[in-house]
Amino acid sequence: MEFVRAKIVECKALPNYHVWIRFDDGLEGEVDLSHLVGEGIFAAWKSKDFFNKVYIDSNSNTLAWNDDIDLDPYVLRDRIKK
Repeated sequence: MEFVRAKIVECKALPNYHVWIRFDDGLEGEVDLSHLVGEGIFAAWKSKDFFNKVYIDSNSNTLAWNDDIDLDPYVLRDRIKK
């Protein structure tokens, strides 16, 4: 099995709790995160202004919103590929 690196180079919040992501190998796409809104730490996403502040954490290479909320780039990559 070949190991594929999942380095996020660009992201953007989209309407309805979707995010657009581009990886350094050119793979890009949209991921629907609406199923997480309101669940546990994702309650903060009820504020769309907060959700729209998504960024790439340069230390962990995850999508992040603050110190408590981040999403694994490998899981996101798999969601785009399906």
